[in-house]
Amino acid sequence: MGKVIHPISPIYDKDSGILILGSFPSVKSREGEFFYHHPQNRFWRVISTLFEDALPHTIAEKRVLLLNHHIAVWDVIQSCEITGSSDSSIRDIIPNDLSPVLDTADIKQIFTNGNTATDLYKKYILPINGRESIGLPSTSPANAGCSIDRLLEAWSRITHSFT
Repeated sequence: MGKVIHPISPIYDKDSGILILGSFPSVKSREGEFFYHHPQNRFWRVISTLFEDALPHTIAEKRVLLLNHHIAVWDVIQSCEITGSSDSSIRDIIPNDLSPVLDTADIKQIFTNGNTATDLYKKYILPINGRESIGLPSTSPANAGCSIDRLLEAWSRITHSFT
């Protein structure tokens, strides 16, 4: 276990209307320097399906998908001690300062990807910004018990944030 600093900048622009927060990037995401980079993570499949868009393959395509649909992405944790990609091993947390995103974009709703992100948001960020989040089931391959259909049903809430 060692101290790791979040290596990925948030994805957002002034038109972002929702913010999706994970807990902390996996080893694969840290290596690839982009969110949800593990090939078995279902995040990109869920987002592209919900917005009836092509499944992105490159980082550039993923960035375009997010921004075209007014989605900002970042994580709750700025730095922590972590073993591999295990959320259960996370210790010594320093939360991200969400103000760069929240001060730039008109974020209407914040969603958290998975129980760890939800719990950490409530513990570290909600007391600072007072903005409630909606927890969604994790798209991580570690959450294999949650089918793609269940993910799509739960995650469809993000498409209603714009109506």
